[in-house]
Amino acid sequence: MKRFKLALVATVLMLSLAGVAQAATGPARARLDAFATGLHALTGHFSQTLTNVNGQGGKTSSGTLALEAPREFRWDTTAPCKQTIVADGGRVWMYDPELEQVTVRKQSTEEAHSPLTVLTDLKQLDKEFNASERGERDGLAWLRLTSTSKDAQFAWVDLGFDANGLARMTFRDQLGSTTEIRFSQWQRNPVLPPGTFDFVPPEGADVIGDVPQISIQPIRN
Repeated sequence: MKRFKLALVATVLMLSLAGVAQAATGPARARLDAFATGLHALTGHFSQTLTNVNGQGGKTSSGTLALEAPREFRWDTTAPCKQTIVADGGRVWMYDPELEQVTVRKQSTEEAHSPLTVLTDLKQLDKEFNASERGERDGLAWLRLTSTSKDAQFAWVDLGFDANGLARMTFRDQLGSTTEIRFSQWQRNPVLPPGTFDFVPPEGADVIGDVPQISIQPIRN
């Protein structure tokens, strides 16, 4: 479960608003460019399925996400269990209500060589990824990203585009597990409510990890 959560964090950061890399040309790259041009904020819905190295599925979740350039995102899983992941530009906060636990990590560490930083900074991925066209499949144009880092968390990431933009993402981690995420109900450049990317640990929750050296006032009901 811990590895699944870390993969989820990397996935969100990967989608978090940046453009793709290294001179891939073709239908998928053209659709990515069209989707990313002028984009500074994004909201939508997701459905995510994890399949292990033996081809066995079982971990499926769904919820909503919000992204804002350059480095903020919110990923709220609503089913089957609630979970919140918030990146505020400095740290990534993962809250599991069932465990009453908040895990904090420096965002720079989580974000290194991670692809959802691909929709608002079309120059960044030139340094971090190679991109190649993967042709048409399931009615989508596919682009594959492979990290240039020897410490990459993923073997590859495939982005699938329809006429409206990013529709699906599939990635395989270094242990052979595959995660597929389907996106829907995108809203481009919405006005996001104040505090969307702020996180304050709920009262009673255990807070572990790289906690900021400030006094955290818990939320009181």
